[in-house]
Amino acid sequence: MGSTNMEPHVAVLVFPFATHAGLLFGLVQRLARAAPNVKFTFLNTAKSNHTLFSDLSTVASNITPFDVYDGVEAGYVFSGKPQEDISLFLAVAADEFRRGVEKAAADSGSKITCLVADAFLWFSCDLAQEIGVPWVPLWTSGACSLSTHIYTDLIRQTVGLEGVEGRMNEKLNFIPGFFELRLGDLPGGVVFGNLESPFSVMLHKMGQTLPGACVLAMNSFEELDPDLMKDLSSKFNKILNVGPFNLTSPPALQYSDEYGCIPWLDKQNPSSVAYIGFGTVAMLPPNEIAELAGALESSGTPFIWSMKDHLKQHLPPGFLERTTETGKIVAWAPQVQVLSHSAVGIVITHGGWNSVLESIAAGVPLICRPFFGDHSINTWMVENVWKIGVQISGGVFTKEGTVHALEQVLSQQKGEELREQITLLKDLAFKAVGPNGSSSQNFEELLKEITKYVPN
Repeated sequence: MGSTNMEPHVAVLVFPFATHAGLLFGLVQRLARAAPNVKFTFLNTAKSNHTLFSDLSTVASNITPFDVYDGVEAGYVFSGKPQEDISLFLAVAADEFRRGVEKAAADSGSKITCLVADAFLWFSCDLAQEIGVPWVPLWTSGACSLSTHIYTDLIRQTVGLEGVEGRMNEKLNFIPGFFELRLGDLPGGVVFGNLESPFSVMLHKMGQTLPGACVLAMNSFEELDPDLMKDLSSKFNKILNVGPFNLTSPPALQYSDEYGCIPWLDKQNPSSVAYIGFGTVAMLPPNEIAELAGALESSGTPFIWSMKDHLKQHLPPGFLERTTETGKIVAWAPQVQVLSHSAVGIVITHGGWNSVLESIAAGVPLICRPFFGDHSINTWMVENVWKIGVQISGGVFTKEGTVHALEQVLSQQKGEELREQITLLKDLAFKAVGPNGSSSQNFEELLKEITKYVPN
């Protein structure tokens, strides 16, 4: 990759699923604006790039999109297998990114000087070594889930893999930074689930490879997990919390509220409304939709529920008509603005990392119903460590369990304690991203690491 241009050129490798691409794009936008003399090439699938670069007026001029093949052949018909699109992508990703990096350098006449990648793309470590540049992965989630992936081999060796499905309440007291963690709280792919799936294999290899990174960037803030960060810091060359990204790369002031969520909230009492949203991937089973709806109705809790139209058929007969005064179901809600509204007193969520961080930033306690991935361990931290919310009893919505959780958080002393605790974390988060805050200082350090040019 010969070059006459000596300015830094950062290749960015993207995992184009769920919210990963957007989070990495937000970080690269910050870096690009802070270092206008540095070239950033954003290697991503065409579909994902099309979405992210749809409005070029909002994109830093020194970021160039570069499309890589997603592994889906023309005319391919999806069979509906879990993570099928991810498996197809992972089968070609290492070779596609290698070709892409070579072509990006050749086309621009500018040698690659650093490789920034989604942490899931563990093989990018090998690519960085091949071309002799620093490897800087981004972990888009929290310290809790990262720790379990770093310790996957230890966990498997200690507890074994036999009969794990029937041992979900077994306690794990040997992982540094945790106490009374259960097997069932671990992310999928560590000891249960299909450990041979491409996704599980990717997570396992990632946990083994990440400690070799020059720098690991994280979408969190140091003050949230001091014990976990102390242990993780001993495993890495350098680990930098540069989030929460919802505060460092906030959404534009202009936002869509086509369903009138904010005017509706303006008419509600302070801290009385339950906001319900399960992200873009998690799907609540029909029976739980009915149970949750029954709990909202019987408790009289005002609510805004972000729900796709085709799921309304699973609501109890007459529910929509009976709750026209107390509830609002919308196909999409401006979640950040809704959570920040003074009328919202609780968020009912899947426990995804973005939702946890947005709830902390808004100071709104959580009721969590985890589905997969890091949801369970995030929920465990929410309830047992940060004490800013509760897990729904039994891990699934029942009318009785949901009514109990709503009463706890909205009208009992428990709710006051949760609000006090999440307000403390909110203050720490805003301090971290403020002038001279830990995340702001870490961002400056990250900027230095990825933009220093080291000629061969």
